[in-house]
Amino acid sequence: MERTWQVREAKARFSELLRKSLAEGPQIVTYRGVETAVVVPIEQWRGMQRSTRRNIKEWLIAPEARTETLVPPREQSARRLLPTFD
Repeated sequence: MERTWQVREAKARFSELLRKSLAEGPQIVTYRGVETAVVVPIEQWRGMQRSTRRNIKEWLIAPEARTETLVPPREQSARRLLPTFD
């Protein structure tokens, strides 16, 4: 069950906020009525981090082009004048 905490309530009862996040799942913290942060157990956070990172196999078989990371951008320099031969 998700629960919403106001900032001052979360500060005053931080230990309880942590215990509730472990027992009941993510706890939302609001600032001036706007949902601002979420307190989640560390294992859940690490799982989310792992799931958003691509591994090398997924990167290689992805359908989108990957050339922008392989070739460095060229610098825009002034064009040189070619010598003229009479």
